[in-house]
Amino acid sequence: MRAVIRVEGVKLTRSPVGVIATLAVVVGALALLSGITAGVAGGNPELIAKAGPAGSLDWNGLMAGATQITAVVSILGFGIVLSWMFGREFVEGTITGLFALPASRAKIALAKLTVYTLWAIIVSAALALGVLALGLAFSYGLPSAEVWAALGRLFVLGVLSTGLAIPVAWFATLTRSLLAAVGGTIALVVVAQVGALAGAGGWMPFAAPALWAMSNGTAVTAGQLGVTLAVPLVFVVLSCTAWSRLQLDR
Repeated sequence: MRAVIRVEGVKLTRSPVGVIATLAVVVGALALLSGITAGVAGGNPELIAKAGPAGSLDWNGLMAGATQITAVVSILGFGIVLSWMFGREFVEGTITGLFALPASRAKIALAKLTVYTLWAIIVSAALALGVLALGLAFSYGLPSAEVWAALGRLFVLGVLSTGLAIPVAWFATLTRSLLAAVGGTIALVVVAQVGALAGAGGWMPFAAPALWAMSNGTAVTAGQLGVTLAVPLVFVVLSCTAWSRLQLDR
């Protein structure tokens, strides 16, 4: 199993997809936060109105904006990487070679998900540290206990988003299409946004982590977060099972 994980890790770290996705999530989110801060500092009334809580030039505003951006960017970026990790095997025809390997296809799928999870957690930590550095660069002062707690929730939001993107691996396997998997990623983001607007609240697994982080942990119960944690568990099993049943003739 270690050898398979090592191979999948090399595939991701040496691919432009992994590098670009990492930069898009971390640097892209920080660039958006910087742009919002610059616009608010410049007195742009439309931006200030649209930014809401993120429109204040302090740690509270920065963390509010970071949470909103992370809720969308993380699932989108993580899902695209998963689409590539699973979908490329079918698009590039390398799936046939996997049948000749001594490792079972279920183990290969599990190794892909393990490497993906480790990568996404590192990216989530880098994003939280980037937000911390951004706040210090903006001269917001040393973080208070509340700010440290918000940074912790931001990291946890990234980790939970890591699991919420795992259904994409199943989509890619069922459709054998990279583009279809990317479409599934976009669908997850849309479902999360619609669920939040529709008032589903904490009972919508794809919206619950963002609501939890934005409400300082008060709007979502432990049971509702438990439902969110069930999503990756279910789809890890579904993805590995689908890979174990793959056939060359379809």
